[in-house]
Amino acid sequence: MTADQPTLENVRQARDRLAWVARHTPLDYSTTFSNMTGNSVYLKLENMQKTGSFKIRGAYNKVMSLSERERTRGVIAASAGNHAQGVAYAASRAGTGCTIVMPNGAPLSKLMATQGYGAEVLLAGSGYDEAYQVACALQQKSGATFIHSFNDPHVIAGQGTIALELLDDLPDIEAVLVPVGGGGLLAGISLVLKEIKPAVRVIGVQAQGAPAMYSSYRQGCLNEIKGTGTIADGIAVGKPGEATFALLCKYVDDIVTVDDEEIAGAILMLLERAKIVVEGAGAVGLAALTYHKTALNNTKVAVVLSGGNIDVHILSIIIERGLAKSGRYVRLSTVVTDRPGSLSKLLFTVAEAGANVISVAHDRIKQDIPLKQAEVELALETRNKAHIDQIIDILCSNGYCPEVTS
Repeated sequence: MTADQPTLENVRQARDRLAWVARHTPLDYSTTFSNMTGNSVYLKLENMQKTGSFKIRGAYNKVMSLSERERTRGVIAASAGNHAQGVAYAASRAGTGCTIVMPNGAPLSKLMATQGYGAEVLLAGSGYDEAYQVACALQQKSGATFIHSFNDPHVIAGQGTIALELLDDLPDIEAVLVPVGGGGLLAGISLVLKEIKPAVRVIGVQAQGAPAMYSSYRQGCLNEIKGTGTIADGIAVGKPGEATFALLCKYVDDIVTVDDEEIAGAILMLLERAKIVVEGAGAVGLAALTYHKTALNNTKVAVVLSGGNIDVHILSIIIERGLAKSGRYVRLSTVVTDRPGSLSKLLFTVAEAGANVISVAHDRIKQDIPLKQAEVELALETRNKAHIDQIIDILCSNGYCPEVTS
């Protein structure tokens, strides 16, 4: 191992160190996504990893490489959530103190899980990069060892153990799709695959709202980019690592981007079709494949689902938006006469049209509604967009003037 880059042997050493800690996660063949994309698709389920993401691999490998003297001073890290949990867990196993700086907008579930592993959590900054600056300043004062989330050879080596598992479980693998933010995961996986089986295509996938590594890779030089924001908070990094970037330039075949609508679509497809829960960062690889961002065809491809720590409120929004987009959920508003039986008549008409009423909001005091009338908003479960059109036609034919509100 050099000062900033690991070797294949370092990755093998990391696997030995992680043997009793990190799970060898399943590699699950998906008939659904294979048929959908024209490839043989295998899902690497790192969302089932201990702490809910791959980050435990690199964090544990780094913490356990520290000397006894370093451990007595404690460790510190910056993270949007998954690296935080990995470092906190590793520190608790090593018996060392742990401080984590997380962005103010970090998901509550990740914050609580990090505290649950015994770490002291500080909230600072609007994103990872600002939290990182605060953590660096604290490290200078405390003398604790900084555990970088991606730009560290021990961390990269730990993440690379995923590739060893891929080769064990799918020796004839032809391509792999890997989420990329700062580049630790992609660097580790590409190092292993290209050193052992160079013909494997390694493709990184980044969120369009935080495209720093994508831009750097395309231009051949490191770029710092303040993104516009993304639901893939785990890979929302504005400044990629020097060590990871060098490895990506050497080993990676391509990097592509996906937008938040595509990421949300992949999250919903995994939930509905495969009964798998992933976070935004964990879904980008499948989004790239299903929305045809790569040229892969008739290829045996592994998609790394890097984590499953999604905030339940975000998940509920994704589900509702996804159902609405596919025509299986709609909100309609209309006006009825404010007298007994009017609401019952409206609901009977909707039921006759085959829709399932989820909720009803009845408002008789809204300012722009005439006296003796009331606005009714209905949330309906529907079959598809054609069914919504049919419901609207039936309501219109019965004297209502429905409007779609979502």
